[in-house]
Amino acid sequence: MPSSGSARLEQWNRRLHYFLGLYLLFFLWLFLLSGLLLNHGRWALALAANQRRETRYEQSIRPPAGDTDLARARDLMRQLQLVGEIDLPATPQAAGRFDFNVARPTDASLVRVDLAQQHASIQHFDSGGWAIFRILHTFSGWRYNTPGSRRDWAVTTVWVTAMDALAIGLILMVIGSYYMWYRLKRIHTLGWLVLLGGYTSLAMFLMGFFSR
Repeated sequence: MPSSGSARLEQWNRRLHYFLGLYLLFFLWLFLLSGLLLNHGRWALALAANQRRETRYEQSIRPPAGDTDLARARDLMRQLQLVGEIDLPATPQAAGRFDFNVARPTDASLVRVDLAQQHASIQHFDSGGWAIFRILHTFSGWRYNTPGSRRDWAVTTVWVTAMDALAIGLILMVIGSYYMWYRLKRIHTLGWLVLLGGYTSLAMFLMGFFSR
């Protein structure tokens, strides 16, 4: 007979699986399906996900207010009625110019500002439904070319926090699965073989990716 402590742990472990699974279900479907679109770029759905509608327009602006490039970009976004994550160039701005990009899963804008003429040129891209679905898989607000960058849109922070919760939840579910397998099965031979096969497959992939 299992001790009361072990029985209580197993009960909580089962509940954790039930409710974490229900909570994470949407996120799992999102990443499973968008992962398929990323892996199979020739599928009709994947091709549709890469289609974007482009428009160009120009608008007069006031000199941007602010002590930093980020503050000036935010002021220009308010003037141009743009919303999203700001991407400032990694290199210094040219004299008389202020350029930046704005992105969110639904759309993106390349903003090119002539400060002397107080004039902005915007190249705007609207994403279709499947494109939004695919972009959500990789949208984090972090730019690889600017390691010191920070997220500057609250919605991005909420989304990334949800993704962190997904990762932590899956880790807990995997650990709980190990525990249930070991506790509920009297003979563990097949389980050990499957577990070893999974880790061996992962090791082979990693060796292939990182070998020179």
